[in-house]
Amino acid sequence: MSDIFNGSNDGSNEPKSAGTYSYTKDEINQGESHYQWTPYDDGLKRRKFKRQDGFVAKIFRTAALAAVFGLVVGFTFQTVVYISGRVGFGYKQESTSQSSSAGGSGGPIKTETATNTAVSTNISTDVSEITQSVLPAIVQVTNVGLQEYQTFFGTFQQEQTSAGSGIIIDQDENNIYIATNNHVVAGAETLTITFNDGEAVEGTIKGTDSSCDLAVVSVAVKDIKAETLSAIKLATQGDSDKTVVGEPAIVIGNAMGFGTSVTNGIISAVNREMSIPDDQGNIVTNTLIQTSAAVNPGNSGGALLNAKGELIGIVSAKLVDERTEGMGYAIPISYASEIITRMIKNDEVSELDASFIGIMPRDIDAALSEKYGVPMGVRVEKVIEGSGAEKAGIEEKDIITALDGRKVNSKNTLDNIMKYIPAGSTVDITVAKAKNDYKEETYKITLTHKVEEIK
Repeated sequence: MSDIFNGSNDGSNEPKSAGTYSYTKDEINQGESHYQWTPYDDGLKRRKFKRQDGFVAKIFRTAALAAVFGLVVGFTFQTVVYISGRVGFGYKQESTSQSSSAGGSGGPIKTETATNTAVSTNISTDVSEITQSVLPAIVQVTNVGLQEYQTFFGTFQQEQTSAGSGIIIDQDENNIYIATNNHVVAGAETLTITFNDGEAVEGTIKGTDSSCDLAVVSVAVKDIKAETLSAIKLATQGDSDKTVVGEPAIVIGNAMGFGTSVTNGIISAVNREMSIPDDQGNIVTNTLIQTSAAVNPGNSGGALLNAKGELIGIVSAKLVDERTEGMGYAIPISYASEIITRMIKNDEVSELDASFIGIMPRDIDAALSEKYGVPMGVRVEKVIEGSGAEKAGIEEKDIITALDGRKVNSKNTLDNIMKYIPAGSTVDITVAKAKNDYKEETYKITLTHKVEEIK
């Protein structure tokens, strides 16, 4: 196996054409429709067609053909109705006629399978009950931030408003907590949370994780009117690990920034690996759920639900390509739940308490992993003397694959985990050992205080 350290990364690792979908309101066309009705009476002189020779004869021929066609269609229709009545196509047969067999007389014909099929279809198309049950847990998120512009005369800042969605996921005595996407809240100067009844309250970013595009926003209970507080509810979480391809799917969110709307479809695929740039330009690779339910700008941070109305995913992106249609993606809730819980329970540590592993890292992405036959993760290019990494037994060329129970696939992921862990904490770290054919081993590591960045 060639050494990654000495080799060059000539493998391609272009991100797939996918887009994150918070929505800038400046992009909405709020003018009149481009499609305007034009009446036929437009003042133009139109040609009058002359009657052709043999007009009467043509009428008789046409009438005769129509009569024959009508007889054939009528006979065919009656035949189909008779046959469908015998085999029960699409409806429940209520006939009380007796059927006979070699063994004796039969009973009324009942086609239970057709009835069950109709019920199943109804579940996938009529989502009104589920929608009404879940809407109190869905919010609109409005992000007002400053956008920098480079011009000939210098750098200027302009206020920019974008819209996304969120899901009420938890609460305590003082706050309610809303799960959304990191890209929905990125760069916010102010965040406004609008509840289902139209009540708008200012929100505060509780935590973010750009490596998996998740964030939590808190809203103080004291800032919410009593009527609104009594109307809102927590989303019921499902088990996304049990999601199967083909089952009904529902997306609820702030589509196009116009307010909460609903689309439905099916689960198109599970365990889809997608690589998408985050707000800082890092390529983030995550395993997502794919759905055919329409995902539009503003749906980011909204809910992906199953037929029971359970939350199975947080909408994050859709594939943007003129050759594709109906390919939206959501972060599985079984994966997201633990990360969200950590954000709620823990605050980001201060710079003074920031922790440090003690390595010089290098990302091993999917392309490098496949090229060199090594696990994805963070490769240890150098171990700092006296650091927690050295004391734990981590060596150069090892690959870190997990920290504190969470999978690591990039330095960005590592940083997002560590910003909630203060220096002095002892946690588990899983390492693929280079000298042991990259077999994974788990150590205890005590994180030290962060030192200056290694150059």
